Amino acid sequence: MDSNNLVKFLQTGFHVSLGATTVLIESLQDPQKREENFSQLNSDFDQQLATLEEKGKITEQEARSYMESMWTQPNNSASSASTDTPTNTSATPPTSTTTTNTQQEIEELTAQISALRTELEQLRQSN
Repeated sequence: MDSNNLVKFLQTGFHVSLGATTVLIESLQDPQKREENFSQLNSDFDQQLATLEEKGKITEQEARSYMESMWTQPNNSASSASTDTPTNTSATPPTSTTTTNTQQEIEELTAQISALRTELEQLRQSN
């Protein structure tokens, strides 16, 4: 099997499984979609695979654009929050209330993670 065909096969499989997961979640959330999806089960298998692959591609594109928007936000502190060294956030004043709220949420989440790490360490030491 050619390596390009293998990559395409794996990518198609990924898209089909992602599409199937999307259909399952839609079915669980919306009764009308559930009926629609069950009625499509009687259709041709190749047609179902193509539909699932298309849904998977769309879901992948949405996830990629969401992740890209998360990475391109101004004052992204995700990389500094993952380190154990504290950063001086007072050196850069926030430009808006949204940035301030986001910064506060990140600081709160970092404090919660730190508390969970401490608690986990204590549990490990007690066992």
